Amino acid sequence: MGVVVPLDDRQKSEPSVEPLVALVAADMERVNRLILSKAGSDVAMIPEVANHLISSGGKRLRPMLTLAAAQMCGYEGEGHIRLATAVEFMHTATLLHDDVVDESDMRRGKLAARKLWGNQASVLVGDFLLGQAFRMMVEVGSMQALGVLSDAAAIIAEGEVMQLAAAKNMATTEDEYLAVIRAKTAALFSAAAEVGPIVAGRPREDEAAFRSYGGNLGIAFQLIDDALDYGGSSAKLGKNVGDDFREGKITLPVVLAYRRGSDEERAFWTRCLQGGEIHDGDLARAIELLKKHEALEDTVERARHYGKMAKDALAPMKDSAHKRALIEVVDFCVARAH
Repeated sequence: MGVVVPLDDRQKSEPSVEPLVALVAADMERVNRLILSKAGSDVAMIPEVANHLISSGGKRLRPMLTLAAAQMCGYEGEGHIRLATAVEFMHTATLLHDDVVDESDMRRGKLAARKLWGNQASVLVGDFLLGQAFRMMVEVGSMQALGVLSDAAAIIAEGEVMQLAAAKNMATTEDEYLAVIRAKTAALFSAAAEVGPIVAGRPREDEAAFRSYGGNLGIAFQLIDDALDYGGSSAKLGKNVGDDFREGKITLPVVLAYRRGSDEERAFWTRCLQGGEIHDGDLARAIELLKKHEALEDTVERARHYGKMAKDALAPMKDSAHKRALIEVVDFCVARAH
């Protein structure tokens, strides 16, 4: 069962990621070659596990942000290729680790690596990719870029632990949940965008603009994912609709519906998510409650708010094809809920 989360019709045409894809296509080809090269190893299982996820059709949005930001800032060196590849490896490593922690069976519409090779292999290959990411950062030779990305790696790990601590805790507040996704998701978006102006040697205000753009885009992106888990399609999500519910994840739609609900409704959420006692029809009941309390619409509205902040961060920068493409990416991420 799915529900459509309505967005308004102010967009005259469907926003797309294609303008960004076109602008960074040549550099992205180099990144893809480097990804395949750096995922290689004499230990046969490493490229097998890594390539299973790397080749599974993710949008590669984070490395594209690095490339677009560097290009927009007039960078003409080679370092952005390595930094973009490092960003993608960091992201892939977190997905491998996430699926083990969450005991997920699917990732991007395919069996998760842990289901094919086991939890140990998934964790260790994730560690290998993180090591390769840091090697590439060092090769670029920018201590500042290395600092930003290594800070992000630590923050992401903190976010994972925060999420673990908040798991199945129905007392989680909206602020606490936003703190988790700021760390878990937004930190890498933010760092991916910020290293562009850093390698281009741009002033601090440009670094701050891209940092804010990436961070707010990351929050919007995750909030839309949260809404889509209850109101999207498996094809859009790359996982089964309702996976968050079945895994007992407390996401923003649940936080809102739980707080707005009756005692009986709160008891339902506690039984399903905290107690892990899920019966046939419970997902449909959950979606019904989310609709009743406008939790999905309000989650999308929150995402729209952070999307506006992302666009405002780039507003002072001079008009260019790159700026327009990055702003359209924000609209694209939010419009996925339509």
